[in-house]
Amino acid sequence: MNQDSGQLRDRMGHLGFGGTGVGNLYRAISDEQAAATIEAAWTAGIRYFDTAPHYGLGLSERRIGDALAGKRREDFVLSTKVGRVLVPSPATRDTKDPEGFDVPADLRREWDPSEAGVRRSIEQSLERLGLEYIDIAYLHDPDVYSMEDAVKSALPALEKVRAEGLVKAIGVGTNTAGAAMECVEAAELNFLMLAGRFTMLEQPGSDGRPGAGLLDRCLELGTGVVSVGVYNSGILAKPDLPADAHYNYSQASEEILDRARQLASICKEYDVELPTAAIQFPFRHPAVANVTVGASRPEQIRQSAERMGTKVPDELWQELQNRELIGA
Repeated sequence: MNQDSGQLRDRMGHLGFGGTGVGNLYRAISDEQAAATIEAAWTAGIRYFDTAPHYGLGLSERRIGDALAGKRREDFVLSTKVGRVLVPSPATRDTKDPEGFDVPADLRREWDPSEAGVRRSIEQSLERLGLEYIDIAYLHDPDVYSMEDAVKSALPALEKVRAEGLVKAIGVGTNTAGAAMECVEAAELNFLMLAGRFTMLEQPGSDGRPGAGLLDRCLELGTGVVSVGVYNSGILAKPDLPADAHYNYSQASEEILDRARQLASICKEYDVELPTAAIQFPFRHPAVANVTVGASRPEQIRQSAERMGTKVPDELWQELQNRELIGA
């Protein structure tokens, strides 16, 4: 771990704010509600804010930039992403964004892993954010587009802009443990943002899943892991599971529901709510630097901060491990 990334890791704190909700994911919220939500995060002590051009076609970046404009730049850590460059799309401006954000589709996402594309993405993000520099630039979802492009073009480009000081640190954000391992081995990454793959319901390499040894390898390399999607898109987000709970954006199977109910039941035995255990679970591995969660209302982020600050007894983790519901 280099000095800059070590300092960033210290400044990030344990809990981060994810910008999908303030980018109008699934439903529109007002600028005022977005600002109040980000301010609630700040008041709760959160100093790491993550966003991306993808989130609301730039809306999340603009809202987070506006909300942080009155803060001292050295007091917070800001990350955004490259890979998807936003380009004008006049032909679709009267329609809604087709990728889940309730915003007009006056822009479209264009995969551009080239060095020129990486630089253009960073420049556009800086303009939307109103900032002079970005702390961490992640390559966003390379597994969705092309791992070959990621390894041969985008990651070397990120290493170059880091060497030039355009960003302080670089990383990859992905939903796929196998892709994460490939990227960790291909470039000197400061951070890895791992979405939904290190949770109470799923760990890399378990049950034959890819990515065995991923977090251990990150620890060896000094790559800090930012864990996101810790609720697996909702199934771990409530103390009591509804029958229609979602797991990884789809209706949970009976097998997954049964396992989640077992987790919830044992948590209750130790007077711990399932979401509290879920948000703290990733810190069982020393490679994990931060858990980042999204919010679109102030009470959501305040609740997440409360959950992060609640004591979870070691005996609960040991019980879950003994029953083979979580890994060692």
